[in-house]
Amino acid sequence: MEGYLQKQRQGTTKRFVQTLTLRSDEEARREYIKWHSQEYNWKEVREGIREVGILEMEIYILGNTLVMIVDAPADFDWEQAMARLATLPRQAEWEAFVSQFQGCSPDATSDEKWQMMERMFFLYE
Repeated sequence: MEGYLQKQRQGTTKRFVQTLTLRSDEEARREYIKWHSQEYNWKEVREGIREVGILEMEIYILGNTLVMIVDAPADFDWEQAMARLATLPRQAEWEAFVSQFQGCSPDATSDEKWQMMERMFFLYE
């Protein structure tokens, strides 16, 4: 494994980490990966993510478990940004579309689907 290159950023940033479980079938997994690929993802959703102040967003997958890592400026307000993101073009449509692959209610909001994780370790100073 070679790892994943990261952008170097000026100043202090915050990191948020969330998890979500996909449906337990291989077809749902394949489709979810497909719709998040560079070729198939929705430009308006990416633009909205950046518009609310998110610097980087990555999703990792193991089986049907997803982990999303979000980097944002130090003064980023998660709840305010997510409320605004939900109003931006195609965001509600995207949430409804991807819910068919996720192991949660189709009516669930993004914050109900993605569960915030708690950091329990880092390389202490």
